[in-house]
Amino acid sequence: MNKWLLHPVTKPLVFVLALLPFAALFHGALTDQLGANPAQHLIRATGEWALRFLCLTLAVTPLRVQFGWAALARLRRMLGLYVFFYALLHFLCYAVFDMGLGLDEGAWAEIVRDIPKRPFILVGFAALLLLLPLALTSFNRAIRALGATRWRALHRVVYAVAALAVLHFYWMRAGKRDFAEVAVYGAILALLLGWRVLDRWRRARTDRQAAPRRA
Repeated sequence: MNKWLLHPVTKPLVFVLALLPFAALFHGALTDQLGANPAQHLIRATGEWALRFLCLTLAVTPLRVQFGWAALARLRRMLGLYVFFYALLHFLCYAVFDMGLGLDEGAWAEIVRDIPKRPFILVGFAALLLLLPLALTSFNRAIRALGATRWRALHRVVYAVAALAVLHFYWMRAGKRDFAEVAVYGAILALLLGWRVLDRWRRARTDRQAAPRRA
């Protein structure tokens, strides 16, 4: 697996595969194949793809540690950028189709007023804002400028993003009382975050046990 992950074709292939959902939605919009309410389909689909890429990004570390796929780490930042890409598309779809951005001169003012009025939009927008500094610092130059320790600390904000994203999805589905998909994503993210807590506890216990020997 590591050999395949290190192959020069792997990163470009993952990049193209991650763009396929966007291409499918774009083609569907152009050819009027998004159902009776294409605007809502685009809003829903872009949000769900942001959640899926968030799950994939958070799965990198557990898979790398559990299976020894060290080379998987080279794809993590790309996957993280796709989380931001689809989350930004999700927000833009809301802004354009729900709030008339680009058609109404006062759309931005309406958006600013609308965000705090609806809790599910507020937490979704908060998640997008938290993703912004992560996207802006997902480059080697940013890591060098911040230093590895501060960079890692900053990127732990993704855990808060995960919690806000699930809450956003939950509140969005609450009106229809449709929680099946919410439960699936919530369970996946809880498992991925729970693994990190357990892994940190195991490493701390190992360090405590090793301390007397070093002394």
